[in-house]
Formats: sequence, C-alpha cells, structure tokens
Amino acid sequence: MDYQLVIKFWRKSLADEAFLATIEAKLKEALGKGVELEGYDVSPKEINLFMLASDPRLSFRRAKDVLEGLGLLNGVSAAFRVAGGASFTSIWPLRATRKFKLP
Repeated sequence: MDYQLVIKFWRKSLADEAFLATIEAKLKEALGKGVELEGYDVSPKEINLFMLASDPRLSFRRAKDVLEGLGLLNGVSAAFRVAGGASFTSIWPLRATRKFKLP
C-alpha cells in the first residue's frame, strides 16, 4: 500500500468521540483488505483517522458512503499523500478552499 489516506473529523461537528469505535468497524467492513487502518490523532479541534491504501481515491469513495450513512460527511475533509511523504492531495470536500494539513 503506497498511500496514506487521512480523514479529518472537525470536532465542532461532533457530539462526542463515541462514534470512533462504530466508524472504525463500519469502515473495515466497507473497505475490506484494500485498506489498513493505522489509528487516530486526536487534538482539541480535530480527529484524524489514518489508513494505508493502494488506491486512496477509490477507498475514500467507499468510505464516503459510510460517512454519509452516519450523517458525518459534512463535518469531514480528506486527503492523501505518498506513504511517508509530506505533501497532501485534497480529495474532500471537492472544492476545498484551504490546504489540507495536520496539526
């Protein structure tokens, strides 16, 4: 898996962190063996979910269906980079007005 896909959940759009266990299980089911979940990075403003993927755009399309079903899609952004790289390519929202960055 050559890419790291990051899905950023903005804290102001979340009621609490209880969804993390639920979303991880649903993403594993939807994404199958095409993605390896790496874990989370939690800060006061955001929660970042990291995963390794061979095709990050396809993986996000599948993850997007899960996020939409849980009513979380409007409170996220997503990007990917070459594993170990520094530069991100933003893939959600489609018309991002700012660069994707980690805290």
